[in-house]
Amino acid sequence: MKDVVALGEVLIDFACCSADVSGYPILAAQPGGAPANFLSALQCYGCSTGFIGKVGDDAFGHLLKITLDSQGIDTQGLVFDPSVFTTLAFVTLDATGNREFSFARKPGADTNLHSSEVAISLLEGARVFHFGSLSLSDEPSRSATQFALSQAKAHRCLISYDPNFRKPLWKNDQIARKQIEWGLHQADIVKISDEEIGFLWDISPEQGAKKILNEFGASLVYVTLGPNGCYFSNSSADGYVATPCNIHVVDTTGAGDIFGGSAMSRFLKTGKTPSELDAMELRDIVRFACCAASLSTQNHGGLTSLLPEKQVVECVESNYPYNTL
Repeated sequence: MKDVVALGEVLIDFACCSADVSGYPILAAQPGGAPANFLSALQCYGCSTGFIGKVGDDAFGHLLKITLDSQGIDTQGLVFDPSVFTTLAFVTLDATGNREFSFARKPGADTNLHSSEVAISLLEGARVFHFGSLSLSDEPSRSATQFALSQAKAHRCLISYDPNFRKPLWKNDQIARKQIEWGLHQADIVKISDEEIGFLWDISPEQGAKKILNEFGASLVYVTLGPNGCYFSNSSADGYVATPCNIHVVDTTGAGDIFGGSAMSRFLKTGKTPSELDAMELRDIVRFACCAASLSTQNHGGLTSLLPEKQVVECVESNYPYNTL
């Protein structure tokens, strides 16, 4: 039985590390994909995990399986498909480490997961099922996601959701909003960014969190604010946690996913439901997640950029004195 099972994309991020004399980028291949990054953080911080998704039956697909296996993530739900290529993402970084994505995904293997290929056995006894919106952006993965979600609910899993909006992967904004909002209606715990709230409703992070709680039925919302930290809210408490100091950002790829997985690892240790958490418990969860995500930005890539729990705890202790809220 797993603590958390996630469905979605695992892919190769190609990041520019230099350029040749003609100006063409020299790229480094790095394992990534939001649900895989999310699970990697959970696995790193003491939880058991399983992955459901599809890669091509190619060199990159097999490398990704080796990487997931090496981290302890159960890959019995990973499907190899010889008819499609493993999805590729090309990442460019600006001077502050922020990134833009271009995708080779027309189609990519991740969108070709069929309902019949979903490893239902992984959901038996799982505490949490996690998904994002990228698997909702096209068929057949949209139907596979909906099927997996129905099975997760039947197995009484807590539902976790991160929209992880990537505009180039959607046919238009209207479809994106419809599918992202469908996902929000399913979730108990939501990790969303201030930019995604702005895209959906053009309102503030605080208003967005309240909307997700009151209109969509979630029990706990984390709104990540980039370099400004995180706003958190459930039915009884809310607040802000600032980003830790003295972080030299190299690459923000996967930081939001690592925040989500790190927060989930701490939440599961409480043994409580999302609505039962008080302000101090929520603040402790978010402090740990902010530190884990921030520290990861000092390294390149997402899935392999995590630092050990001991270093994250040291970051928490040095940035957030325990005698303060």
